[in-house]
Amino acid sequence: MNAATLREQFSAARSSGKRAKDAAEAIGVSEGEAVAAHAGQHDHAPKAVPLRGPWIELLQGLEPCGPLMALTRNQSTVHEKTGIYQNVSASGHVGLALGEDIDLRLFLSRWHAGFAVTELAANPGNRATASLQFFDAHGRAVHKIYTREATDLTAWQAVIDRHAEPSLSYLFTAAPPPAAVPADAQVDAQALATDWAAMQDTHEFFGLLNRHGAERQQSFRLVEGRFTRRMAAHAVRDVLMEAALDGTPIMCFVGNPGCIQIHSGPVRRIEPMDIRGTQWLNVLDPGFNLHLREDSIASVWRVEKPTADGVVTSLEAFDGEGELMAMFFGSRKPGQPEQQAWRDIVDRLAPLQAAPAAL
Repeated sequence: MNAATLREQFSAARSSGKRAKDAAEAIGVSEGEAVAAHAGQHDHAPKAVPLRGPWIELLQGLEPCGPLMALTRNQSTVHEKTGIYQNVSASGHVGLALGEDIDLRLFLSRWHAGFAVTELAANPGNRATASLQFFDAHGRAVHKIYTREATDLTAWQAVIDRHAEPSLSYLFTAAPPPAAVPADAQVDAQALATDWAAMQDTHEFFGLLNRHGAERQQSFRLVEGRFTRRMAAHAVRDVLMEAALDGTPIMCFVGNPGCIQIHSGPVRRIEPMDIRGTQWLNVLDPGFNLHLREDSIASVWRVEKPTADGVVTSLEAFDGEGELMAMFFGSRKPGQPEQQAWRDIVDRLAPLQAAPAAL
């Protein structure tokens, strides 16, 4: 499909009310391909300007812009956080943003393409939407950044001018099929459990999985009853409702292979919604929005990880493809034990009830 045809079809799909990602998929391309087709001179919305890296330098240049909205998502969950990009650093291909509100873990080897995107509002009286959008090699969004009313637009434009490369032509490839999960018999469950019990920090968990060749949910199954427990699908809604009710601050992690975004603090306004037959579970707070497709939840696990500060408990939700949708923890800093209030909330959640045996 040439760029002109792609723009026309994308515009038609968008006009039917579809989000950019859904509109792109509806016409058989990735979102990154759809955005790239809007570079250069044309009469369609949006307008896109290709950007060049280094991406960490671009992110470091955002602090003078003031408040921005950071958006990180996966297939079923969107995490939006407003704040200032501060304390941005990188070591090799791994980066961090450790601002008061913008808290990110960046896996920069997955960042393939970037664009400055401008889209006119449907209402001529409203200002255009301006964003920076970053995609992996398969055209999947890894991170997006939007201006807010208080953003310094002069500083924002200066960042774009420093990194704009209109002649760049990004190409995307089809995503490979997901890696096959090894058979449970291929994983030494006893050795996995022994190493799990010896953890001193939650950040050791990824290395633990790699060392034992286990997929995430597979590891949960193999230590089930000792460190993990299956929970009812409504446990995600329940944990947010409970935390909002008693004011317990939480941490909410949402990520994809290129970025993990974290909210730390209370949640207040929890709004389940049915939007055109899709069940969304939303947090709609000033500075933090979460949009999680509740009807995509296939499994939920309570997970306990030993650390030097005591056991740390999380609630982890997965979709039907086995993708991690979101993780929830009690808010804590390294060196601090887990809040008892958080553990009390998790203790009250309903476990998954086994189906009755057939007669």
